[in-house]
Amino acid sequence: MLAGLIFATEDADDRAGVLAATLPFGGLTLIEFQARLLVAAGATHIILVVARMTPELLGAISRIGRRGVSVDAVRSAREVLEKLHPLARVLVVADGVVTTGDVVQAIAAAPQDTLLVTDQMDPHYERVGANVAWAGLALLDCKRIAEVAALPRDYDFQSTLLRVAAQAAADQVRLDPHMAPGHSIERSTQALAARGNGTVAALVSKPARWAERFLLSPLVRLILPPLMTRGVGSIALLAGGVAVALGGWLTIFLGHAAAGMAVTYLAIAIAAIAAALAWVRDEGAVARLATHATPAIVAVAALLVGYGADRPAGLILAFAFIIIAALLERIAGSAPVRRLWASPVAYPLVMLPLLAVGQPLLALGAAALYAVVTLAVAIEGFLEKP
Repeated sequence: MLAGLIFATEDADDRAGVLAATLPFGGLTLIEFQARLLVAAGATHIILVVARMTPELLGAISRIGRRGVSVDAVRSAREVLEKLHPLARVLVVADGVVTTGDVVQAIAAAPQDTLLVTDQMDPHYERVGANVAWAGLALLDCKRIAEVAALPRDYDFQSTLLRVAAQAAADQVRLDPHMAPGHSIERSTQALAARGNGTVAALVSKPARWAERFLLSPLVRLILPPLMTRGVGSIALLAGGVAVALGGWLTIFLGHAAAGMAVTYLAIAIAAIAAALAWVRDEGAVARLATHATPAIVAVAALLVGYGADRPAGLILAFAFIIIAALLERIAGSAPVRRLWASPVAYPLVMLPLLAVGQPLLALGAAALYAVVTLAVAIEGFLEKP
């Protein structure tokens, strides 16, 4: 069992009375970003060590809890010990740490007590040797918390835990600057604001299927930071995507199938960006709605292409394509997904060249064939799954 222990006790360097952990960071607070990294690494229980409760911290705790993990706020090592499972491994995050998911997951996978260390002598880093400093992440056994709890309460919890771990001969893993070039401890509003949007955008998942991975994901990562900086609303963005989709559908209906499909693809891209923006802001309902918008946009576009072609054959082919694609998405949720599989994002790309040369039936047929082949492979993978 993996638990996360996040320290949130220090004030911001440039905002008196404001906890550094609650400073804005890419549309979140810093402590929410840290909790996301821990959850992604497998933590099922998050414990926050706080000096005082603030409205911003209460809001952050509430939002962290929506991610399906239990969250507790404590003030001392003894309280942490009361909350922890006796067999839990504890992934410790120092106050103000900014890092990447790869670094956190590497520490979480360590076989024994481990401290992440660095040669950098940043003032925010605590030294654990003459030329070595703690980089703010550690994986420790629960008994290290018990050892700190047995000491006087007026000891600084974070520093004491670090000393106890070092004295217990915890492994020291040096921070690889190539793996995490932006790893640091920050407690400045300006520094966190400058780094937050790009760092949070990098959290957006890389889908397995080629169209999403190589076309949409890079676009989302490029556009998401400026949108977060400007405070663009995810609902407004999704509404814009729907408006663009309506324009694409109307263009197809008026007989310009290729141009309409291109506009439809733009609507799909906007919906994907809206879904990512909503996910970053923990707007679950909007994220789900934006995610489901993509197959709906493609389905309506396919029906309009079929309607504008040889009407009986085109509509039948369009309906068959939609049914097969829906079955594929149903099975894809429980089968190992492969890179070349069809997806709602890929179908417009398959149809567009054939629509451009005035072959709507062939375009629908090609998309349907792609879906059929992928469905057959998916069923085979599902049946082979133990």
